[in-house]
Amino acid sequence: MKKSLVVSIVLLLSMIAGSAFAGNITKIRMGTEGAYPPFNYIDKDGKLQGFDVDIAKALCVAAGVECEFVMQDWDGLIPGLLAKKFDTIIASMTISEERLKKVNFTNKYYLTPAQFIAKKGSGFEITPEGLKGKTVGVQRGTVHDNFVRDKFGKTMTINSYATQDEANMDLVSGRLDLVIADTVVLSDGFLNTKEGKDFEFIGPGFTDKQWFGEGIGIAVRKEDNELRELLNKAIDTIRANGEYQKINAKYFDFDVYGD
Repeated sequence: MKKSLVVSIVLLLSMIAGSAFAGNITKIRMGTEGAYPPFNYIDKDGKLQGFDVDIAKALCVAAGVECEFVMQDWDGLIPGLLAKKFDTIIASMTISEERLKKVNFTNKYYLTPAQFIAKKGSGFEITPEGLKGKTVGVQRGTVHDNFVRDKFGKTMTINSYATQDEANMDLVSGRLDLVIADTVVLSDGFLNTKEGKDFEFIGPGFTDKQWFGEGIGIAVRKEDNELRELLNKAIDTIRANGEYQKINAKYFDFDVYGD
């Protein structure tokens, strides 16, 4: 299945909420990666699934608009948004100062920490000195990439990958000593699988605002203020009517929204 495939999903208009929000907006093209389980991924039937996807669908219903999902490699998401290939990015993208120079974001729709994983019993100390000479894998172009380079780049080797799965598989093969990513992605997408059974979280979780900002938001072009406000109202709506909590419970046994 090619990443450029456009998956169109037409949602019914909300009968109660949404129509009062929509204004001139009747359709939103949602850009997403499809390679970051459990947040966005392609299932065995070739269908786009995940927490991000379900949240996007719920937001479109709340706003009374049609949703269309556009698949795009991670590295091309912001360029694709700026080139108007889609209207938003909903792909577990952190609201960071660096990205805010190029795009705007909605309010957060979740917040989870980053953490390292390594082979069970490795005993690595998560400090620049403790990781000296080690090799870590990270997904390219993410806040985790920026974080690990800034904090540990002077003492350890950093290998970047197009997808998180590629980094995880190099950890399994022994090419890496550690991997860093979102705790939920590593837990559900790797540690709880057959391939990840010999690995574990090590060290603390990281949420430093310098790198991880205010949480995960939906990116929009800077000029699209009406769309941003529409989505913010829709986030408030699904948080208030219980739809967010239903989606949360489908994927997680804890509240991913954060403080």
